[in-house]
Amino acid sequence: MSQYLGAKCKLCRRAGAKLFLKGERCLSSKCAIVKRNYPPGQHGGERQGRLSEYGLQLRTKQKLKQMYGLREAQFLNTFQKAERLRGNTAAHLMRLLEQRLDTIVLRGGFASSRAQARQLVQHGHFLVNDKKVNIPSYQTKVGDTITVSQTKTNKTFWKDRSARSTSEVRELEIPQWLSSDLAQGVMKILTEPETQQLADNMNISLIVEFYSK
Repeated sequence: MSQYLGAKCKLCRRAGAKLFLKGERCLSSKCAIVKRNYPPGQHGGERQGRLSEYGLQLRTKQKLKQMYGLREAQFLNTFQKAERLRGNTAAHLMRLLEQRLDTIVLRGGFASSRAQARQLVQHGHFLVNDKKVNIPSYQTKVGDTITVSQTKTNKTFWKDRSARSTSEVRELEIPQWLSSDLAQGVMKILTEPETQQLADNMNISLIVEFYSK
């Protein structure tokens, strides 16, 4: 499946939830969910029919896939990796998604949106344990230290970014399993990501059921 290039706010309206695809705009009153919390289209404001079991599973899968900015093949590949691990597949899926390098950059407040985080990684702005990594899907692990490359710190983007506190950059709290120092340009993964709350809010078991058919 090709990459979606349409209006990102329509994805949030279709999902009926904030997917945080446009960074700080999603946290303001300009958010599409705040202004028009109904599906896009001519008949979007009308009462919607009840989804079937399959429809609910598909909607949940699409929502999570879009939230992390993945294509269908990428998402399926991640699910299959989670499925091969022992234990709860839903929890493993969320852990693999949260430990992606682009997700770490976003969670640490080093980017305003996932798209921006992905672009920064692809352009070689980050080192993992002092080694340059430009693959957004790179799987980090506990103990890894992620730093901004010294060759990039003189860029206007990082000068402006470091001048602002983490709370100003992103209102969402930095998770406890991750330490982040925006001024120094350093992040460290302290423990395994706490994914249970994310999994419960999204009901990831529906995705497991979807792919198990």
